[in-house]
Amino acid sequence: MNKPLPRIFVAGHRGMVGSAITRALRARGNADIVTRTHAELDLSNQQQVREFFAREKISLVYLAAARVGGIHANDTYPAEFIQQNLMIAANVIHEAWCSGVQQLLFLGSSCIYPKLAPQPIHESSLLSGALEPTNAPYAIAKIAGMMLCESYNRQYGTDYRCVMPTNLYGPGDNYHPENSHVIPALIRRFHEARIAGASDVSIWGSGTPMREFLNADDLAQACMHVMALPALTYRTHTTPAGFFNVGTGDEVTIRQLATLIAQVVGFRGSISFDTTRPDGTPRKQLDSTAIRETGWKPVIGLQAGLQLAYQDALASGRLAACGEAHALESPA
Repeated sequence: MNKPLPRIFVAGHRGMVGSAITRALRARGNADIVTRTHAELDLSNQQQVREFFAREKISLVYLAAARVGGIHANDTYPAEFIQQNLMIAANVIHEAWCSGVQQLLFLGSSCIYPKLAPQPIHESSLLSGALEPTNAPYAIAKIAGMMLCESYNRQYGTDYRCVMPTNLYGPGDNYHPENSHVIPALIRRFHEARIAGASDVSIWGSGTPMREFLNADDLAQACMHVMALPALTYRTHTTPAGFFNVGTGDEVTIRQLATLIAQVVGFRGSISFDTTRPDGTPRKQLDSTAIRETGWKPVIGLQAGLQLAYQDALASGRLAACGEAHALESPA
């Protein structure tokens, strides 16, 4: 009799990261991938999560579900960001343990680090200083999720692992006009401006902050790589922090990023910067030495990744509505 395939639950499979992990797992094969929409399973509802794990007999979990957004969303909805992300982490991690799941991967965020952490940021910088105020509630929820994994490993002997990706972008990103991260927000702004025939695009902040960007498909490969590492290798390379940073090692200013996105989208007007708006953290580059030493490295360059992201946004219809609206307003 053939051995049954492991049942892998990808929490948040419709999001950018979860969908990338799902694609990578399906391409690899040899697993029964389990997914649920929010309508089918509310991860903030403990009873629903408990019944799901009791019923589905899950072998491994990729916890990519989260309430996410950019500076504006984090600053506008702090209560929702901390409450929802705390509940998701607590419910999934605890109920996974209750049902006997020994392997789980928790997806964190580089915003867990102090605002003024030494650059590039090493894993040991966690909890060494004050957080960036605009996204502190989200960051604290993510830190709590990491501590849950560490605590269950220490007390119950589970093998729950964590990765801390840098700023992400790619297929399936969120292009909401107010609640998106910087790359989809800029893609949308320049796309709308090109369709409308605008001569200038104004961007929040000074344009001087430095950022590192990782394609979601590169992150998905990193997640699978981390979960395939022997337990001793994982512990050895993540000591003492207990998790891996995942980044490219390259960084650009927001001004450089805006110029590159304008080129990809085809916007030929001018770009201005509104210095009355917040910049956020001045620089945020991760030290990804530890995971690179285990054999992983990114393969998708920023310009190629931006082109793929824009093509996906157009093909998926994520930008169609705003383009049609602005086409009606364009000068003759």
